Amino acid sequence: MNSQLHDMSSHTWLGTPIDARSLFAPEHTALMATLRGLTPGDWHREAVPGWTVRDLVAHLLGDFYGRISRARDGHREGPALATGETLESFIHRINQEWVDAFSRVSPAALTDTLELVGGQVAEFFEGTDPGAPSLGVSWAGVDPAPMWLDTARDFTEFWTHRQQIRHAAGQVTDADPRLLSVVMDTFMRALPHTLRDVDAPVGTQIQMHVDGPAGGTWTVTATETRWSLAQPDTAHPTALVRLDAETAWRLCTRGIQPDTALARARIDGDRELAEAACQTMSIIY
Repeated sequence: MNSQLHDMSSHTWLGTPIDARSLFAPEHTALMATLRGLTPGDWHREAVPGWTVRDLVAHLLGDFYGRISRARDGHREGPALATGETLESFIHRINQEWVDAFSRVSPAALTDTLELVGGQVAEFFEGTDPGAPSLGVSWAGVDPAPMWLDTARDFTEFWTHRQQIRHAAGQVTDADPRLLSVVMDTFMRALPHTLRDVDAPVGTQIQMHVDGPAGGTWTVTATETRWSLAQPDTAHPTALVRLDAETAWRLCTRGIQPDTALARARIDGDRELAEAACQTMSIIY
């Protein structure tokens, strides 16, 4: 069991490791600037279905506390899965319990606390070992996951919540390619798991191309055992999907549904494979 836990080399199908460690500090700085720029009315606007901006900020604080308590401090107490409860249901339940518990906390107090704890979170991630085993990433189909993927996953969650706050306040997505490029790279690591039930001849390749300075091209290849991001790119994939960056990140976080993304996409080659790739989702939903 221990040898399996520490054999992170078996995850080559996830593609080239991502190093997001240095980005938590600038992301946290951007978050604090966003929060301190909100009007009193902005805090009451809906950020995601069922949650106001204030609720979402409380949720972020819970994420911050959970990470440093568990991973930095070794704290293992807290809620557990109920009998018959799925992971998704468990996470939604404890997230709502946390938000409800913090309903008495003011936006100003939340912001001040988030600034303090978020700085500690950034320091924690800067010191992590990318190759160490860490928490599973369900949407990538890997448990335990290498620390680099777990780290990048948390970075994308923090970034995504900041965009949801910005949108609620009438602002556009922060398209800073320094941050968004890593978000897109991380989100695309869901492709092999997304395609796990899609049968195709060995060597079949699907490319996802995201336009713009934060974009890139990701090629997923059918192997004998699974779809893999480790194979070299090809100039002639079986299917090619082109998306703009806004459509791509909102698809991966279900800000829009696959049908909407497909309507905006430019597709070459096998449409059935392209449609399967556009089911990709990089959050617990």
